[in-house]
Amino acid sequence: MNIGAKFLLVVFVLVSPYARGDVFVRWASADLLPAKELGFNNLVLPWSDTVWAQVRAAQKQGYRVYLEVPWRQAPAAAKGASGLEAIILTGRQSESAELNKSLPKLRSAHPNINFVVLSPVGKRPQMRGSVVIKRGSVLEVSSPTAQPWIDTNLALVKVEQRSNQGQVPVYSFSWKQSSESGSPALTAADYSLAVAEAGAFHADLILNIDKNLLSGLSAHDPAAWARWNEVRSHAEFYSRTAEQRTDAAANVAVVVDDLNPTDENMNLLARHNLPFKVLSALDLKLGSFEGFDVVVVFAKPDTEGCRRIVDLATQGKTVVLVEANGSYPWHNSEAVRVNEHTVSYAVGQGKVLELSEPVTDPETFAQDIRRLLGKGNMLMSLWNGLTTIAVPYRQDDGAMQAIEFVNYAVEQPLHVQVQVKGSYASIRYETPERGCCESLAIKRHDGFTEFVIPELRIAGRVHLDSNQAIDSQAR
Repeated sequence: MNIGAKFLLVVFVLVSPYARGDVFVRWASADLLPAKELGFNNLVLPWSDTVWAQVRAAQKQGYRVYLEVPWRQAPAAAKGASGLEAIILTGRQSESAELNKSLPKLRSAHPNINFVVLSPVGKRPQMRGSVVIKRGSVLEVSSPTAQPWIDTNLALVKVEQRSNQGQVPVYSFSWKQSSESGSPALTAADYSLAVAEAGAFHADLILNIDKNLLSGLSAHDPAAWARWNEVRSHAEFYSRTAEQRTDAAANVAVVVDDLNPTDENMNLLARHNLPFKVLSALDLKLGSFEGFDVVVVFAKPDTEGCRRIVDLATQGKTVVLVEANGSYPWHNSEAVRVNEHTVSYAVGQGKVLELSEPVTDPETFAQDIRRLLGKGNMLMSLWNGLTTIAVPYRQDDGAMQAIEFVNYAVEQPLHVQVQVKGSYASIRYETPERGCCESLAIKRHDGFTEFVIPELRIAGRVHLDSNQAIDSQAR
């Protein structure tokens, strides 16, 4: 083990594509607490030439061991990987294409080893007070009265679900050093928010824990263990329903050439609670678009892609083509000028909107997509939830089954009013603090169900009982 990284603890929340999972810890210190004492059975160790002694010692302590390896060193690590649960491959964002190209060879050469890829571009989940928008080469900062800005990893997770299909998204981020002058110490709520975000998004997270908490845990300090136990309670909250098979609901498709997890347009869609799914340019030609009401195309369509756009619009969908410069089949229809940079064409039961320029204001763009959906197609709407991200999940029959809520203003518990598409018989609410489940009062009208979440501190989940649902059209 690299003792130079002595004071570093990492929590790794691992889930399957349809489940919430366990918490993994990476303890880079000479004094490893037993798994039974720490409360978790899964451990991540950093690769080194001498790691195998650490692996065996950790296994004797009751841990299931995972190895984190720079991807170029994966062949060497795989030679001694007997007994490991998996190898986690790391690399820079600029190396993603090479890494993904090497995966099939690695898996073919070592069929008994599970290789997973770590995304290096995660961000710290937090709420900030201002919005920064780039207009050309100028950065503009919003006024203090504007909607609070949230740093969330939901867009990253959506991109990773498409770029690494068959693998749960795995990401990490680094905190600002809490020891720096003027920087507040990390709280239990900071760690719990990070765990809650990954659990709500059905993703895996490698979470750095600062040296003060690590030292306190090693010294059995009561205050440190109180913080750690809150993290554990949030991890357990997401693991309790680990076997339920659900998929994220979405009625907005985002088609891209470049699967870029830092794309700000998708970040703003996530921020505005517009459920979307990321697709590739190949999906535009071959994929299913059933259940989508709006299709946003950032990719440059070829002839086959243009035919598919016509088909989708003919079926009644709204297709938004960004940075559309060219001649397209729908130009045979009459063009209607929407604004300086947008033209609309009626195609069958739907329409195609062409934006002549790239998106320069993702905030306004997200609001425009909301307006295009219209009230009748909104899968969910939140009031008093400016600091909340909600992610709906559906059953195999398409009806929504649950919604995960994450409040990024961790010190300000919220009463959130929610409207979901579908007429449901009952709504049940649970949290890490209050357990499961509290029945919520509901109102049903015009194919929607409304309810109020009484208190959302950090994490919450509502169960939509659809066994008696009426006219549910949720996707």
